[in-house]
Amino acid sequence: MEELGRKSVDAFRKSEKIPVTVILDNVRSMHNVGSIFRTADAFLIEKIWLCGYTPQPPHRDINKTALGATETVSWEYAADALPVVQLLKEEGYYLASVEQTEGSTNLSDFLLPGNQPLAVVFGNEVEGVQDAILALSDSAIEIPQMGMKHSLNVSVAAGIVLFRLAELSGKRSK
Repeated sequence: MEELGRKSVDAFRKSEKIPVTVILDNVRSMHNVGSIFRTADAFLIEKIWLCGYTPQPPHRDINKTALGATETVSWEYAADALPVVQLLKEEGYYLASVEQTEGSTNLSDFLLPGNQPLAVVFGNEVEGVQDAILALSDSAIEIPQMGMKHSLNVSVAAGIVLFRLAELSGKRSK
């Protein structure tokens, strides 16, 4: 592990995180949840909120794809995402939902907000982000897609978006 520059669990927990919180709202697949944990670990994401019927660790199907990331990434559960979103907004978070919607911002054009922490919402695999959460969002981020299908698996979408946010973490808008 040392030769690969990997952090220990303790070193990870002490590492400075990028100020991004992920909200998973009614994501039904344990494998998707585990994969998003693993991606959050890879990019030093601050926290994951598991909301609604999103499965929670510990579970062998989450662990199968998380590969230990549930032990490194801070997470919390809430029965409903809406109060979490409202709380984070009150705490000064900029809220971006990952959703194809009118007025959405292409991911390549999205800039991190000035001095605000960012909360990113990923919705259900079929239904997407709830309308009530979209209404509270400061923006919607859309991943450009050129093929026949215009949807991605939520864990794939999270990987793309979180990579871009990690890339931007040193560059903030004014």
